[in-house]
Amino acid sequence: MSATSYKADLRDIKFVLFEQMKAHEQLADVPRYKDFDRDMYEAVLDMARDLSENVLSPVNKVGDRDGVKLDSEGNITTPECFKGAYKALAESGLIGASLPQQYGGQGLPHVVDIATHEMTSGSAMAFNMYPGLTRAAANLLTWPDSPAWIRELAVAKMLGGEWGGTMCLTEAGAGTSVGDNRAAAIPTEKDGVYHLTGEKVFISGADQDLVSNILHMVLARTPGAPPGTKGLSMFVVPKFLFDESGNLGARNDAKVVGIEHKMGIHGSATCTLALGATGTCVGYLYGGEHQGMEIMFRMMNEARIGVGIQALGLASAAYQNALAYAKERVQGSAVEHFRDADPPRITINKHPDVRRNLMTMKCQVDAMRSLIYSVANRFDRTEHGDESEKEYLLGLVELMTPIVKAYCSDVSFNVCSTAVQVFGGYGYIGEYPVEQHLRDSKIMAIYEGTNGIQAMDMLGRKMRKGQGMLFMSWLNEANMELERARAVGSLAEEVAGLERARDQLGQTAMHLGMVGAQGNLRGAMLQATPFLELFGVVVLGLHSLWQARVAHEALQDGATGEDGKFYRGKIANARFYMKNIIPRATAIAKGIQMGDESCLEDGLFD
Repeated sequence: MSATSYKADLRDIKFVLFEQMKAHEQLADVPRYKDFDRDMYEAVLDMARDLSENVLSPVNKVGDRDGVKLDSEGNITTPECFKGAYKALAESGLIGASLPQQYGGQGLPHVVDIATHEMTSGSAMAFNMYPGLTRAAANLLTWPDSPAWIRELAVAKMLGGEWGGTMCLTEAGAGTSVGDNRAAAIPTEKDGVYHLTGEKVFISGADQDLVSNILHMVLARTPGAPPGTKGLSMFVVPKFLFDESGNLGARNDAKVVGIEHKMGIHGSATCTLALGATGTCVGYLYGGEHQGMEIMFRMMNEARIGVGIQALGLASAAYQNALAYAKERVQGSAVEHFRDADPPRITINKHPDVRRNLMTMKCQVDAMRSLIYSVANRFDRTEHGDESEKEYLLGLVELMTPIVKAYCSDVSFNVCSTAVQVFGGYGYIGEYPVEQHLRDSKIMAIYEGTNGIQAMDMLGRKMRKGQGMLFMSWLNEANMELERARAVGSLAEEVAGLERARDQLGQTAMHLGMVGAQGNLRGAMLQATPFLELFGVVVLGLHSLWQARVAHEALQDGATGEDGKFYRGKIANARFYMKNIIPRATAIAKGIQMGDESCLEDGLFD
C-alpha cells in the first residue's frame, strides 16, 4: 500500500462480520435475508472495496481541491470527476444496498450495507455525502405514510442514481433548536399540496449536477400550528416538479442562494436554500400536519449512525495511511544506537513513540468497527422474533446511537490528528491525504446534532428511559461478555481492568441520577459530555475484549502465518487498551463525581 492511496481494511471487516459476530449465521433464519449467504456477502464487500480503492479514492483529493461552484441561477457545479464516480456507484447498487428490492434496492442486511459505506466514506467522504443523503431520503420515502405516488415513482429513481435527496431542518438563528424553525407552509385548494416560504441553511447537497432532480425533505410550520417542535410538519419539495409518470416539468422555487466555504468536505455542497423567495415553492405533505419531527427523526437516527460510519471510515483510512508511511519512511536510528557515530537508519515504525501512536489508532479503530457493526447487526435481528425481543434490540440500538455518533466522531478526529503526527511535517501539507482527513473529520462532531446535544440526549433521556432499563440491559450483556472472556485465562488482567471501569461507570451513573433527583438539573447536564466520553471509553474497551477472546479461540484452533499475526494483534489491542486507555475512565469518573460547578457561577461569562 502507498501512503498516498486509500486501502480498505477488508481483513478486519470480514473478521468482525463472519468470525466475531457470525452475522451470516445469525441472519440465515431471517426470512428477509434467506436468499443470501456468506459468499454473496463477501462478493458485495469485495466489489465495494474495489470501487472505493480504484474509483472513489482518486476523486477525493481532486474534489477537495476543486470544490463546488454556484451560478447566478442557483445551480451547483460539482467537481467534474464526481460524475463518473457517481455513475459507477449507482451502477454498483450500493446506494440502496439495504433498501427493499421492490424499490430497486438489493435488500441486503444493514450490517453488510454499513461495511460497504465504511469503505465508500473512508475513500471519499465529501463525495459520498451525495449518495448517502439520497439513500436516507429514499429510505424515508419507503414508509407507508409518505405520499404514495411519490414513493412508487421516486424511490427507484433515487436508488438508481437518477434523482437525489436531502434533509432540510436547520434555519439561521435556530440551529439545533429545531422547534424555533420559521419556514411556513400554506395549504392550497389541492389536497396535500402546500406553498412553502422560508430559508434553510447548512443543507448538504441542496443542489448538485450529478442527478436530474432532487427531493428535499423539509420541515415547515402550517397556519395555526402550535409553537415548538410539535407544530412542525414534513413536506417533500422537488427541485423540478414532475407528473405521475416521472416526467419533469417546471423548476420549483426551491433554489440555492449561497454556499458555505468550509474547513473541510470541500467537494460537498453546503448550501443556503431559499423557498418561495422569487416565485411559488410547491411541497407535498408527508404524513399528517404536525407529525414532522416524528417523521424526521426516522431520517435523523439513520443519519446519526451514518456519522459514526463516516467516523470509522476516515479513522481507518488515516490509520492505514499512517501505517504505510511509517513502514516506508526511513529516519533516525534505533534507540540502542543513538550514541553510535554512523548507526544504521531505520523506518519510523521501529521507533517506540511511533509504535505507541500506531497502536493507539489501531485499537480504537478496530473497536469502533466492532461497536458500529454490532449496532447494525442488532437492527437486522429485529426482522425476526417476537415483539419483546424486537423492543429489547431496538432499545440497545437507541442507547448506543449517541456513542456511535458522538464518541466515535471524537475518537475519529483524534485518530486523524495522530495520523498527522506520525507523518510529521509531511502530514501537515497536502502531499499526503491525512491533512484532508483531519479537516474533513471535524464536521462529524457538529452536524446531525452536535456532540453536546447527543450527550444531553443520552444522559437526560436514554439513561432515564424505563427507569434505567436500557442501561441495565447493556450492563447485563457486558457482564456476560466479561464472563466469557474470564474463561480465557490469559485475558484475566484485561477482564479485571474492564471490570473496574464498568464499576466506575455504574457509580457515576448513580451519582448523576442523584444529582438530577435533587433538582440540580444544570449540575447534572454539566457532566453530560464527560459521562458520554466515560461510557464510550468503556464500550470500546468491551468490544476490544470481545475481539481478543475470539482471536484467542482462533489461535487455539491452530491459526498460523498471517492469520496468526492478525489474531495476536487483536490480543495486543486489548492489552494496550486496558493499560493505556481504560484508565481514562477512572479519571473521568472521579472528575464527574467531584461535582465541580464553578463554570456555572453567575456573571462568569457575561
